[in-house]
Amino acid sequence: MQKVGIVCAGDKELAPFLSHIENIAVTEKAMLKFYAGRINGMPVVALYSGVCKVNAAIATQILIDTYGVTSIINAGTAGGMDEGIDLFDTVISTQVAYHDVDDGILTEFHPWMPTIYFSADANLLDIAKEICSRTEKVYLGRMVTGEKFIEDAMRDSINQKYSPLSVDMETASIAHVCYANKIPFVSIRSITDTVTHSGIQNFEKNCAQASILAKNIVLAFLTELNKRRAK
Repeated sequence: MQKVGIVCAGDKELAPFLSHIENIAVTEKAMLKFYAGRINGMPVVALYSGVCKVNAAIATQILIDTYGVTSIINAGTAGGMDEGIDLFDTVISTQVAYHDVDDGILTEFHPWMPTIYFSADANLLDIAKEICSRTEKVYLGRMVTGEKFIEDAMRDSINQKYSPLSVDMETASIAHVCYANKIPFVSIRSITDTVTHSGIQNFEKNCAQASILAKNIVLAFLTELNKRRAK
């Protein structure tokens, strides 16, 4: 049976999902609360992990080992990196990389990757392409992850190396755990701040609205995934 894990970083990013989870059951593990039920017919387990890479990785491994999820969607907010990305656009990941980890860490040591990029699952990307074709302000592209808010000088160097659409503090670590466990993964994040609307104050001002937008795309994703499961 398919079961989707939904990992958000913060409580504001998780909040829009909770009213959509039918027959919700709440359990706790490792100081985290897991909300299990169904959304649009699809079995799900959702939570907010806490900010940053290790917290997100802990939550992801628990979803796999304890709750038996068969795929994971990372949902929430992000900073825009590409100049063509505006406030409240939504990015769906095609590839994800760490911008603050040396390249050789992933390719020369576990999990011995052929590249520094974690790729989204092909079947999930097929759904993403369909959603993009019928939804405005939703884009497929590369995301990067690191544990810093991005200032101008850092923005230029990250853009030059990775050409990402967005940046956040958790996605690559979730993708990393999914890669090691052979679990399909995709990230869906809506933009709270950009090069022209930068800073943590814009993140805080726009987080609630962006979280709702990301939730809407995830719900469309789950609906389509459930349709394909039923065929």
